[in-house]
Amino acid sequence: MELKEINSLVELFFDKFEQLSLDNEKNIKNTFLVSLKDKNKNDKFFSYSWEITNAKITFLSNYLKNKISKGDRCILLSENRPEWLISDIAIMNSGGVTVPLFTTYSKNDYKYIINDCEPKVCIVSNLEQFQKIKEYIKEDTILISIDFFDKEVVSLNKIFEKVFDDNPKNNNQIKNQYNKNIKRNDLACIIYTSGTTGNPKGVMLSHGGILSNCEGAQEILNSLTKDEKPVFLTWLPLSHSYEHTVQYVQIKLGAKVYYAESLEKLLPNMNIAQPTIMTAVPRFYQNLYNKISLNFSKQKGFKKKLIENTILLGTKNLNNEKLNFKEKVLNFLCEKLVRRKIKKQFGGKLKAFVSGGGALDKKIGEFLNAIGLPTLQGYGLTETSPVVSCNIPGKIKIETVGPPFKTNKIKIADDGEILVKGENVMLGYWNMEKETKNIIKNGWLHTGDIGEITKDGNLKITDRKKEIIVNLGGDNIAPSKIENLLCLNEKIKQSFIYGDKKTYLVALIVTESEQNKKEIEIYLENLNKSLSLVEKVKKFKLINEEFTIENGMLTPTLKLKRKKILEKFKEDLEKLY
Repeated sequence: MELKEINSLVELFFDKFEQLSLDNEKNIKNTFLVSLKDKNKNDKFFSYSWEITNAKITFLSNYLKNKISKGDRCILLSENRPEWLISDIAIMNSGGVTVPLFTTYSKNDYKYIINDCEPKVCIVSNLEQFQKIKEYIKEDTILISIDFFDKEVVSLNKIFEKVFDDNPKNNNQIKNQYNKNIKRNDLACIIYTSGTTGNPKGVMLSHGGILSNCEGAQEILNSLTKDEKPVFLTWLPLSHSYEHTVQYVQIKLGAKVYYAESLEKLLPNMNIAQPTIMTAVPRFYQNLYNKISLNFSKQKGFKKKLIENTILLGTKNLNNEKLNFKEKVLNFLCEKLVRRKIKKQFGGKLKAFVSGGGALDKKIGEFLNAIGLPTLQGYGLTETSPVVSCNIPGKIKIETVGPPFKTNKIKIADDGEILVKGENVMLGYWNMEKETKNIIKNGWLHTGDIGEITKDGNLKITDRKKEIIVNLGGDNIAPSKIENLLCLNEKIKQSFIYGDKKTYLVALIVTESEQNKKEIEIYLENLNKSLSLVEKVKKFKLINEEFTIENGMLTPTLKLKRKKILEKFKEDLEKLY
């Protein structure tokens, strides 16, 4: 069935399951979900087949149907694992609305969201996660744990006790028992934006909005999945709208999905999973760039020359520049001796990294593509379910975020703001009618980003309306651009640009040691030569305290909380003037 004919995310899963079983009954016994965090008694990674996943969704759905009414909010607080997807689909199938929570929220965020959405059900992974919310939930809230930790709390294992790993009991009876009353414009989930300022906003996304997004991604996915069954390695939190939607892309493709242990173990996890597609935010690619660049800088002689040519010729290929005969021979050697080895370190089967959730620096994008790690930059917001546009394999324009999805429309307002219209646009903000009217006008979502459409029809992001620094001379400056350039130096972990209503810019630079100061001064001096007069950073202060989620200076999606950083460091920054 075509995505545009499917009524709900629930139907998408059960339709795929039915299709697999009709094609070949053995297909549903194939592995679908794999957790790299857990091993079973035979020392094999914990996994679920399509058959087991289907059975567990149905059993949990039947349990919840007797506990909730249509539209009841159900909190899902868990690390990435197979039970996340099972719980998400079961909540919707029983008529509920999933409210995913980041495991890294602050106490205030948990308190605010729980009071705001008034959940009827809370599904938590373990005692650690339960402790974060227990003082904010009402006594009559239904609690379900993924890992058993309290006899007073119902565990998923108790609900699933009739499901056997090899042969789900009553399997014939549970096929196709899904909620056929859900419509495309019904509320599927409320995803709270992490909020760089103020309280999180509950973004209401419809079934049709997410399905529309999956449909829009098909052009990209068709070229990445035509040769073999796709394999995904998931590490970005499933509570993030980006990864939440990717789940349903994975279902549509009949993919195999691995859940990574952690960001720190991503590379060894890639060797195990051998993913064909991986999605991540710019911070991941920045760290990757720094690690590979550091390794490259240590090479000498022939190896160093080979690496230099790999980058040079790879960039030429990316920009569709013709190679002469000598360059073609050299590029062939680079492919065999450098790019193939790099690809092997990432599992050997990677077709593409997809970057979203923020701006990817052009230099990083060029570098990764040049060394054999195809990286597609896209653009979107939680409010657009979330993807609006993305680069297409073989047609990458690195300075852009690719052409708009065919399932949504884009136009540029008179002041340069990017406006989006389509089924993927949110239903509104939960309990925030005024804020909804301020952002959606005549069906057009006002993104708050400034951009342009290139002659190739690609979208190019140039600024962020709210984050723009306006200096004393009235010039508009995008701080994120300069921050990204600073962080290309491996000695600089993070940076923060300041200079609103000032005559020049200054920076906070996070580094491990004060001994790096001279090297950073030289780097900044060279960087300033490539920046416009108003973008130059005149002074900086070194700090060793990182901006983290825990200290409230990063959002769960790793964006700078500018207001919080200013609260702590404004006095230090002002001393630089």
